Amino acid sequence: MNKRVLSFTVAIFLCLLSFSSCANEAPKASIYSDKSNWAYYAIGEDKAADLFLLCPTVFSGSGNSHNMSLDDERTKASFYGALNMEKGIYENECRMFAPYYRQAGLEVYQLDKAEREQYLESAYRDVKEAFTYYMENLNNDRPYVLAGFSQGADMTIRLMKDLFSDEKYSKNLVACYSIGWQLTSEETAEYPQLKPAQGETDTGVIITFNSEAEDIKTSVIVEDKTLAINPLNWKTDSTPADKSLNLGACFTNYDGEIVKEEKNLTGAYLDPDRGTLKVTDIDKSDYPSSISLFPQGVYHIYDYQFFYRNLQKNVSDRVKAFVGQ
Repeated sequence: MNKRVLSFTVAIFLCLLSFSSCANEAPKASIYSDKSNWAYYAIGEDKAADLFLLCPTVFSGSGNSHNMSLDDERTKASFYGALNMEKGIYENECRMFAPYYRQAGLEVYQLDKAEREQYLESAYRDVKEAFTYYMENLNNDRPYVLAGFSQGADMTIRLMKDLFSDEKYSKNLVACYSIGWQLTSEETAEYPQLKPAQGETDTGVIITFNSEAEDIKTSVIVEDKTLAINPLNWKTDSTPADKSLNLGACFTNYDGEIVKEEKNLTGAYLDPDRGTLKVTDIDKSDYPSSISLFPQGVYHIYDYQFFYRNLQKNVSDRVKAFVGQ
């Protein structure tokens, strides 16, 4: 064998050896194969659907990091508590899953949009990994509700933009409750898989709204115009919904317990110019914001609470519509 043939043979052997070595390497396990990285993991039995729930912002941020650490047990406790405040809306119908994720800190929203995006993208990488792990290993072809509030709602929209043109993700979607976040007509035109809800029981759709007083003209969440649906009358126009349609505003603690409930607390209508949900019949001074980003009259932290029982009923109605009950 001459030197040229020998060199070629050795090269082929080394390439095959390298390929074989790479092929035999086990794929990197997802961090979400570890149950400790889930705040909720298959909570609830004999439910008609699943819930994949994403927490709102509970991490304030720090000089050292703009993203929450998965080793930050103190913030994870707040993370768990914030989820508990929402779970009553979904738990009657859904087996619940909620991943911890390295969410962006509250201070990120004080940055310019271009600068804050890197931190939100870091959060989204975790969310995408958790969701794809859930779909591939835990969903088992079951109907599911996708839900999030505030930053969690932003993450649901990112997921749908990124993945839901693929039927394997979209086919079993009961609905996406993306509350406390903006959804624009430009986005729905670019991503046809984003389908805003048009009524009370349509499925595969996005339910979204942002609550505010009648005199509010702008906010950090809705700077221009958003799409929305009114959770009291399930209309997408500006038809007013009387407070008699409000089945119950519920104010919960970090254990998920309802500490106060008031039926017929507030009416609401959609602002024809902003698309926001204008809340009537209350004094805004009675519902202050604990977050400096939201001035008095921006009812962001009350989005779920003002319309708790209506949302709870609606989750049930949509799940039943999806499964054909």
